[in-house]
Amino acid sequence: MSVTGGDGWHARAFWRRREHGGNESDADVATSDRWLIAGLGNPGQQYAGNRHNVGYLSCDEIAGQLGATFKRDKSRAFVATGAMAGVSVVLAKPMSFMNGSGGPVAAVRSFYKIPTDRIVVVHDELDLPFGVVRLKLGGGDNGHNGLRSVTSALGGREYYRIRIGIGRPPGRMDPADFVLRDFSAVERKELPEILGRAADSARILMERGLAVAQNEMH
Repeated sequence: MSVTGGDGWHARAFWRRREHGGNESDADVATSDRWLIAGLGNPGQQYAGNRHNVGYLSCDEIAGQLGATFKRDKSRAFVATGAMAGVSVVLAKPMSFMNGSGGPVAAVRSFYKIPTDRIVVVHDELDLPFGVVRLKLGGGDNGHNGLRSVTSALGGREYYRIRIGIGRPPGRMDPADFVLRDFSAVERKELPEILGRAADSARILMERGLAVAQNEMH
């Protein structure tokens, strides 16, 4: 099954699908403990393979594992729902471009009545080597305009982050240009495993908490 982000680009054409045994039954899902996983990126075909869109790609990976399909939502996000780690999960990819990510994330949070301590934001991280996946709770935005927007819209920093390293730009290249370039051919070959680790990080976080997720995934 190919998962599309609503803008016509099929993420599954980029890498193989990981199999995790299918959906969980409705009886096993607790909607009262619903989580929101928001992947940051820019909508549109021209941005689909950019380093800055690795948050989008991670949400596509999770949706593929859950058998969920993204649909345009009035919150100005592509939204998909499913079950993960025994709880209901809402996946969101803001359609407002990176610098305005916060509005759609806050709108989805409000509609589904999800507390900030059950929000996970997945994003690219220049200050981590390519392929490194790290989890944290709270903290600054480190110059990331998407995080800055989310923090402002949510009214606080105490949400979880899954940080996916894209490395620093070569030479004197402007980081703003670097993040809007596509992953290299070599990097694309490694993306399936990296996105799988990001999805596993989210699952362990929801099942067993941050400390366990950090111990197992770092």
